[in-house]
Amino acid sequence: MCAKMLDTSVARIDIKLRVQGKDEALGELIRFLAPRTVEGILQKLPHEGRAFLLKDGVYFALPLKIGFEKARKNVEAGTLAYWPLATAFCIFYSKTQTYSPVNVVGRITNNLHIFQKIVDGTRIKIALRARGK
Repeated sequence: MCAKMLDTSVARIDIKLRVQGKDEALGELIRFLAPRTVEGILQKLPHEGRAFLLKDGVYFALPLKIGFEKARKNVEAGTLAYWPLATAFCIFYSKTQTYSPVNVVGRITNNLHIFQKIVDGTRIKIALRARGK
């Protein structure tokens, strides 16, 4: 399904994150958290990148040029975010304070634990998923 075909009134968009050699995690992008950022991410899906480690999470490059939108430095476990300074998509598996502000865009809803054992260079693919699957 192409992101451009999505109904723009949908407040929560189901996604899946496939971790190379591990498993699949489920999540959701939540439009009201950062509407412009979520829309930009949707235009890039599906997208795959190589993971880099953060203190309490992982991130991978996402070629999206968007500034700060409702940005914050304190995030909860399971937070999905876009990091404007690094042009990267972040997955936080622990509550933490980030290095610089991030645009929170959603949350992991299932299998958050798989991100704790990722090593640098692991491929992560993010894509849309049909609701309820």
